[in-house]
Amino acid sequence: MRNIAALQEIALRVRRNVIKMVTEAKSGHIGGSFSATEIAVSLYFEEMNITKDNVKDKVRDKFVLSKGHASPLLFAVLCEKGFLPESELLTFRKINSNLQGHPNMNYVDGVDMSTGSLGQGLSAAVGMALSYKIHNQDFRVYSLVGDGESQEGMIWEAAMAAAHYKVDNLVAIVDKNGLQVNGRTTDIMNSSSLEEKFKAFGWSTRTMNGHDFSQVFDTLACVPFEKGKPSCIIADTVKCKGLTYGEDNYQFHHWHCESGEIDNAIGIVCTEMGKELDKVGK
Repeated sequence: MRNIAALQEIALRVRRNVIKMVTEAKSGHIGGSFSATEIAVSLYFEEMNITKDNVKDKVRDKFVLSKGHASPLLFAVLCEKGFLPESELLTFRKINSNLQGHPNMNYVDGVDMSTGSLGQGLSAAVGMALSYKIHNQDFRVYSLVGDGESQEGMIWEAAMAAAHYKVDNLVAIVDKNGLQVNGRTTDIMNSSSLEEKFKAFGWSTRTMNGHDFSQVFDTLACVPFEKGKPSCIIADTVKCKGLTYGEDNYQFHHWHCESGEIDNAIGIVCTEMGKELDKVGK
């Protein structure tokens, strides 16, 4: 039985480290990192067969952060897995650091694809999943996609290809926090129902609360949702979840605290996430 409280503790540490990273760098995408924290923790600590022993293997479950600007989240999770020392996180976005604003697979163990150009990550994930199918290798590829990113045409080219080649070992998880850098996704380019769109492109889809570990695991346990079809999970999330004064605010898409505010920000996150831990305890 999964220890949800332990996973929430990990998610709390991830959020704390993300705050420290973007504050030290005076730059970084906190909003989309916080909205996808529970998803990434679920994948790396429960769903995917990724360990220190197999992290360099070419053949294993893979994760593609298509919304590559959420690299603080990925680096903080990899730190929790033991692939990065915590001290290295504070080099984020500094000259000559391996930890840049977008993840580079050549520099960091556990980064399975270099991403950042929006739309390209899902395309790479389709190719990886198709390769596993061709070679009869029983592994999955998970790709975390932004809802703002889903305005990119390349996302839908990849979606068509995935359905055509029946890559049912591919799982796209859309972080639907409703915001992007300049405002609400519905105001900038209303894509209406992403679930219906992926269905129309030949995918099998479901919707979940992306912050509820139990819902995340129940949903992931059902993939592939249909044999012969790629699976898409629409994760309803909150931008900057946990930092109350930044929640559901597009101005926190890319943000950092001033150095004197970091303790207060971390304290707020600890309080909010502590409430979730209390619920589990009850």
